[in-house]
Amino acid sequence: MDDMTQYNALFSNATSSASTQKAAAGVHSAGATAQLKGADQGRNVEQAKQAAEDFEAVFLAQMLGPIFDSLETDGMFGGGSGEKIYRSLLVQEYGKAIAKSSGIGISDAVQSEILKLQEVSQ
Repeated sequence: MDDMTQYNALFSNATSSASTQKAAAGVHSAGATAQLKGADQGRNVEQAKQAAEDFEAVFLAQMLGPIFDSLETDGMFGGGSGEKIYRSLLVQEYGKAIAKSSGIGISDAVQSEILKLQEVSQ
């Protein structure tokens, strides 16, 4: 009987210690989860901002494209398929530059809509 009492005492200490460790791990896990959610939200805001800025850059490039297409090229050293390709790349970069330097306000509206949609889906 003496051995059985010692066994029961050891077993109850071990299980209470294990449950305490599990509870502590649960609290730590909940804190880590909340911290990850906060980090995810911060990352989501940054990703939404980047997506909105990219959208505005593409929009601006599409609006600037016809303007640059209507420009005449220089005679001997201008024109050709190479200029068309590089001109389109230049227009894309102009769109990115304009969007990056505060743009025309489209990215703010797009970012707020993206964030609203994310809140609804969660």
